[in-house]
Amino acid sequence: MPVPIPRQRAIPAVESGQAQAASPGGTSTEEAPRKESTVENTNHTNLTLLLIEDDPGGSALVPELLDSAGKPIRVRTARNLTEAERLLTDDVHCILLDLALPGRTDDEDELGVLKHVLELAPRHAVLALTASGDTERAAEAVRVGAQDYLFRDELDGRLLSRAIRYAVERKRSDTAERRLAEGRLRAQENRRLERGLLPTPLLEGSSLRFAARYRPGRSRALLGGDFYDVVRTADGTVHAMIGDVCGHGPDEAALGVELRIAWRALTLAGLCGDELLGTLQQVLEHERADDEIFATLCTVDIAPDGRRAGLCLAGHPSPLLARPGRAARLLPYDNNGPALGLLPGARWPRMQVELGAEWSLMLYTDGLIEGRVGEGRERLGQDGMVSMVRRQLAEGLRGEALLRAAVNEVRDLNGGELADDVAVLLLDRTV
Repeated sequence: MPVPIPRQRAIPAVESGQAQAASPGGTSTEEAPRKESTVENTNHTNLTLLLIEDDPGGSALVPELLDSAGKPIRVRTARNLTEAERLLTDDVHCILLDLALPGRTDDEDELGVLKHVLELAPRHAVLALTASGDTERAAEAVRVGAQDYLFRDELDGRLLSRAIRYAVERKRSDTAERRLAEGRLRAQENRRLERGLLPTPLLEGSSLRFAARYRPGRSRALLGGDFYDVVRTADGTVHAMIGDVCGHGPDEAALGVELRIAWRALTLAGLCGDELLGTLQQVLEHERADDEIFATLCTVDIAPDGRRAGLCLAGHPSPLLARPGRAARLLPYDNNGPALGLLPGARWPRMQVELGAEWSLMLYTDGLIEGRVGEGRERLGQDGMVSMVRRQLAEGLRGEALLRAAVNEVRDLNGGELADDVAVLLLDRTV
């Protein structure tokens, strides 16, 4: 559909005074380049027009141009694309291109010059100038990328001044809209990427039930420095892990993913206990961006019969064990080893734990226990967390419902979103 000429459009916002006026400076002299302005910030800068046409006296083609305050709009003139490239500095806001300008090659299409200009000046507004009988090509120029077109034999100062201001504002609006769309696309891609980095438990063939909750501390993020995983090896042993990289930014999230993937690979390769944690420490030392970065870790390997487990703690809170007819309690943590990355050559003893026939085992990161209780300085702590879970179990909550209630209550006690990442996983065995 043909695009109407500028005089048929409503006067844009800049014409009503929202764009500041240019300083007087003449209409046909070339001024020294200034870096303070681009198309995107014309509200605070002078307007400058670059005219590209091959008539040596063509500057007379452009009548006196005034901005919305009645001050002259600066004009530079280029006779070809080579001159235009030299004069196209950051303080140029709009380009007026004569479509009759010869192309760089004889076989170039009729809009080849315009396409070159659009490639040369992707951030600038462009007006196409053509003869009044060439409406079809003028409309095609807009479809190719020009902000508008003008007829050479209808130019007057008021029309051209308004067209320049309109083109600059339209270019700025298009740029902002494109950036917004690109930002949304990047956010969607990041969410898909982060969601794909969360683990898919490998529990095929196991009778254990699995549930997990994850809340990153970063605003609008899906992944933080906390990480977890669960796999079942060929001998029927179920291995569970949860860890926490100090900090909760994107770098910590990336390191957490690396450690989780390394843990899964090493576990499936047959490593466990002290040997596994020592190898993970080497991975962390090689991959961390700073020598002060460390990670806490809790690993549990549950025997094929489901009645006992081996527990290793590397500076991490001990899991909670709940069994029918008994109060939920923390597993022993007297032999808790250091966090990964703190002590070269450290050791992590493996403790044997009796689980029984029917049980629930909850692994969590410190984000669950370090939230505040009320408006004071008191923290929930492990004792408060144990009491909370005991009460929720007594209310009949199990599995996903139990984890959801626990995380929500911790958040409510904190009076809002938690500052740290929170990861909780639950393994249940019923008979």
